[in-house]
Amino acid sequence: MDFVELEAIEGLRWSWNSWPVSRTESHDLVIPLSIMQTPLMKFTDLPLLSYDPLICSRCGSVLNPYARVDYPSRIWVCPFCYQKNAFPRSYAEIGENNIPAELFPTYSTVEYQLGHPGLINPGRVSSTPGRVNSNPVHNWETGNGSFSGSVKLGGLSFSSSSLSSLDQRGGGGRGVGVGLGPVFVFVVDASSSEEELQALKNELLLIVAQLPENAMVGLVVFDSMVRVYDLAFTDCLRVVLFHGERELSSSQIIDLLGTRQQLGKTQGVQKHGLILPISECEFNIATAIEDIHHSPPLKPGHRSPRCTGTAIQVAIALLEGCSVHTGSRVMVFTSGPATMGPGMVASPDLKNSIRTHRDVNSGHAPFYWKSCEFYKRISEKLMDLSMVFDLFACSLDQIGVTEMRAPVEKSGGFIMLAESFESDQFRKCLRHIFRRDEQGFLNMCFDATIEIVTTKGVKICGAIGPCVSLRKKNASVSDKEVGEGGTNTWKLGTITDKTCIAFFFQRRLHSPAALLPSPAALLSSPASFFSGSSILQSNSNQSMDPAPEPVTYICGDCGQENTLKVGDVIQCRECGYRILYKKRTRRIVQYEAR
Repeated sequence: MDFVELEAIEGLRWSWNSWPVSRTESHDLVIPLSIMQTPLMKFTDLPLLSYDPLICSRCGSVLNPYARVDYPSRIWVCPFCYQKNAFPRSYAEIGENNIPAELFPTYSTVEYQLGHPGLINPGRVSSTPGRVNSNPVHNWETGNGSFSGSVKLGGLSFSSSSLSSLDQRGGGGRGVGVGLGPVFVFVVDASSSEEELQALKNELLLIVAQLPENAMVGLVVFDSMVRVYDLAFTDCLRVVLFHGERELSSSQIIDLLGTRQQLGKTQGVQKHGLILPISECEFNIATAIEDIHHSPPLKPGHRSPRCTGTAIQVAIALLEGCSVHTGSRVMVFTSGPATMGPGMVASPDLKNSIRTHRDVNSGHAPFYWKSCEFYKRISEKLMDLSMVFDLFACSLDQIGVTEMRAPVEKSGGFIMLAESFESDQFRKCLRHIFRRDEQGFLNMCFDATIEIVTTKGVKICGAIGPCVSLRKKNASVSDKEVGEGGTNTWKLGTITDKTCIAFFFQRRLHSPAALLPSPAALLSSPASFFSGSSILQSNSNQSMDPAPEPVTYICGDCGQENTLKVGDVIQCRECGYRILYKKRTRRIVQYEAR
């Protein structure tokens, strides 16, 4: 099969389609061994299996076509750790002429669908993120269950289990109450001009009107002060005020907001007036959005006061205090640089121009490094709480995106740069984020965890992409770190069908036997995530290091065709001439310039 076709099926792109089989070849590599994976890549003909996957009891890989099956004994041998696993009773009729779909050689990618914990079968999935219970209830004949995820097979194995979040039928997972959807906290810059603010309010009102009834919302408005709106109070608009120049800890903010979870109460989203389902506060939040007014500069010749850093801190603490640890987005809408408080980018006095690239490179940006350090702490907090940070900066002036880049990149959020909130680009981008799938659910996935399982011949160096290392090590983790390394498990704040992560590996070829051609390497990457459809999903990708195939060459002297394999002497079999030319292919080849 053509490599482009294989990539479209498995969602994997290999830096090398043939991996080294000796220490010399491995040492001479200039481009590292890597695989770019798109875990949620869309497929046209993706088989949907309505039963639970079979999981290896030792390494956590999924039953796949590369496993050895002993049909008489009802046992399958994991191709990664060689653990023998027994088939459950529901596989009693399995045989050479009656095999489940996950063993079909042509099904390199499949999707599982199984029930949500607490709705169909509470004991079906373990509470550990990214790992499915090794002894679930299976029924591949009757097709019972409701777990959704995909398994991609090929030799280098990636398996990903996905916990979905919160739809109209109910939510599951840690920190999520039954029936509650994802949480959105809108952080609005009130120092924007009247025209800009009116365009932004119109878009927010449209988004709020189109949200599912179980989606939860909160509203934070900032200028020189930070105002958190109480959406449950109906008599008038009630807010909690924070001074923009004070840097408070999360614990202090939670105490001031009054959202601290009381001891002895069950875990879950605590209902407070500051964050409510849209079905309970649609009128109140619409009224609060309409009430936002422009805050002019306090002094002539000064920039508008903005405490952007404090507002972001308050929004994160609000979600943390309400025990929202999955399925949440902090969406910041601003049109100018922060001029006060933590994360300050520019001086309030217009006489002092905002820093330039030359100032940053020469070290003459007085607020730059302190602001970067502040937002680095914010990004770590976001990843700990599985939150997504989105930044919509609509201004002709700089607003400090360089300083705020870390939380957006680490959480996998969006950065939207435009001239105005009235632009079509802003409207299209915001509506694209809140688009829905075919079933009418928000097309969002949160709190993804990806784990790599390899055979003994492959070591994991690290990953590059919108992810952070969870520092979980096993024998397959290499001492050499690339990007987010030192682990076999990574965490993502959000994941889409465009999210691509590059994983880096090295062959473990220490013994003399490794000088001989080695068998194909196997990798497995289970990934778990919460999606906007509230169906527990698992995406499991198994893939194989493509075995080197013989290549046909033409002798430069006599024209005789010679088929050479790895390790063969480069010499014509007919005349002994040492210059050979690779035979021209007759298939259509398309190259992409990058």
